[in-house]
Amino acid sequence: MELKKVSDWEWELPKSGDMRVPGWIFASEAILKPLLDQKGHEWNALEQVKNVASLPGIVKASIAMPDVHPGYGFPIGGVAAFDPEEGVVAMGGVGFDINCGVRVLATPLSREDIEAKKEEVADRLFSHVPAGLGSTGKLKLTERGIDEVLRKGAYFALERGYGVPEDLAYIEEGGRMEGADPDAVSFKAKQRQFKQVGTLGSGNHYLEVQYVEEIYDREAAAAYGLEEGQILIAIHCGSRALGHQIGQDSLQELERASKKYGIPIRERELVCAPIRSPEGQKYLSAVFAGINCAFANRQVIAHLVREALAPTFGLPFEKIRTLYDVGHNNVKFERHKVNGEERELLVHRKGSTRAFGPGRPENPEPYRRVGHPIFVGGTMGTSSYILRGTEKGMDRVWGSGVHGAGRAMSRAKAKRTWRGERLIRELGQRGIVVRAHSLAGAAEEAPGAYKDVDLVVEAAVGAGLNAKVARVRPLVCIKG
Repeated sequence: MELKKVSDWEWELPKSGDMRVPGWIFASEAILKPLLDQKGHEWNALEQVKNVASLPGIVKASIAMPDVHPGYGFPIGGVAAFDPEEGVVAMGGVGFDINCGVRVLATPLSREDIEAKKEEVADRLFSHVPAGLGSTGKLKLTERGIDEVLRKGAYFALERGYGVPEDLAYIEEGGRMEGADPDAVSFKAKQRQFKQVGTLGSGNHYLEVQYVEEIYDREAAAAYGLEEGQILIAIHCGSRALGHQIGQDSLQELERASKKYGIPIRERELVCAPIRSPEGQKYLSAVFAGINCAFANRQVIAHLVREALAPTFGLPFEKIRTLYDVGHNNVKFERHKVNGEERELLVHRKGSTRAFGPGRPENPEPYRRVGHPIFVGGTMGTSSYILRGTEKGMDRVWGSGVHGAGRAMSRAKAKRTWRGERLIRELGQRGIVVRAHSLAGAAEEAPGAYKDVDLVVEAAVGAGLNAKVARVRPLVCIKG
């Protein structure tokens, strides 16, 4: 593909063929080179950027963030906004793990406090927070109970005694997405979730105890209540089996809709429907329900973390506070400026975090002046970052941010390259305690299987889309 260099951090894929808008790729040359080296059309991130640019009603550009890599339909790290009257909602723009995201808890503990009890902390979290493939939680729900989860999100968990009321102000959408309709979700999807609320899952999901290694933005850090050496706990998970089943169900329904409305299907997971169509509205109602499921899931897990750690250090639950909870596999109606005029758009973020900058009313009041925090996961052997949104990011990428390092190697190749037991031992020698429910799963998540998170963050910051607040390092990691 012929890309036009705009700056050291931005490239344009010019309109060609069926493209309705150009593609914008935010990346350094080091990040871009592997993307250009990919062969074939089906599993090629730049080809997917082009495909998204061809969808009806897309506004301004098909966007790839610096952590871009091939996904299903949309590239992971893909962002696209659509006009509600002329545009479509696309299954690939959300994916199978609806509202996969990160909640970070901030504690008054220091690195020294954890170092003295690291093994005990790892054991308590490993035994108290259900994780792993097919894991089940303490909540055993009926279809009626699941319907409440899908309508109420984090509020449901709070009503059941999980968490503290202050949590809700620090969750995206206040922990409850309006417009969710449990009737748009199949019984099979609900059935798969009866025992999974409050479980971490497997794959790249994790629970990690981290310390703040370095602060870059003192003003934002003060607003977030962060200081160097402070202990944070990151919870990375989503809507579990329910979200996956919504995706599976929607593939068939949206494939029929694509044909009905004459929308070309360029990749199976890029099936879609006009936003205002019955099929589009049903899919959105189901996705919003999946978003609420993930909010409830992280709310319960946060409570379990408090139960595991608070007694160990003699802390009241409320001293382990929610710093923020934000998703990175979502679609939502938001208001943004287009050519100087504020409009409502349907924004898809696939492997991209909402990153609203200063002044947005959606931000919690204490964060409004600087923008809300976003969490960029590295690996269990490297650094992660806390970033924030910027004014340029609001204008250029609909207030979006990077979400992680991004895979550089397939899971199958990672398992052939590393052995879980040896990897855990080597990380332990570096002071990082890992507890894994699956040794093969740990090998899949080896640090070497991912891109360099420092390069990803450097590109996002260099392009002016996000700003660095702090770098954090892992001390304890729980893997499914």
